[in-house]
Amino acid sequence: MGVPLQELTLAAFLDWENAQLERHEFHRGEVFAMVGGRRSHGRVVLNLARRLAEQLDGSPCQVFAESMKVQVADDTILYPDVFVTCDKADLATEMIFRAPMLVIEVLSPATQAYDRSQKFALYRRLASLREYILVDPDTRRIEAFRCTAEGAWVFDDMSQEREMAVSSVACAVSMDQVFDGVDPQA
Repeated sequence: MGVPLQELTLAAFLDWENAQLERHEFHRGEVFAMVGGRRSHGRVVLNLARRLAEQLDGSPCQVFAESMKVQVADDTILYPDVFVTCDKADLATEMIFRAPMLVIEVLSPATQAYDRSQKFALYRRLASLREYILVDPDTRRIEAFRCTAEGAWVFDDMSQEREMAVSSVACAVSMDQVFDGVDPQA
């Protein structure tokens, strides 16, 4: 996640961050600069957003990627790599989303531990969240955590499957489509 830059209130952070060229996440008064991604990261984000958007076209749900803010409670702003919301208030907002049902994080060596632990714990504070998926472009692992009707989170390792099942929005993306363009062409 990085080293905190400074401490602010949520309102002060939003005013400040909207004037910045770079993206920053916010948690309990601390501001963290987002680092630039690698080619493989950007490729997987684009592949997932495109394939999910194609499947959700005409539905009441929309896919967003990387540059959209998600507010978690009153003290946290995050930038998921990919998320889907079907919430009417979210679909009318221009700046801050509050009710994603699916969040996908594309892992990198620098963020993997944070995405697997603290960031997942933060996202679980969202009552709307039904599914959290981690995609590792380096190892081609795809792991999902799905919330049951009872509120328990169940782990599903899809790494050996032929497709990535996205049960929260009734979609599936083949592994070839998830990782299309990740390997550099010789």
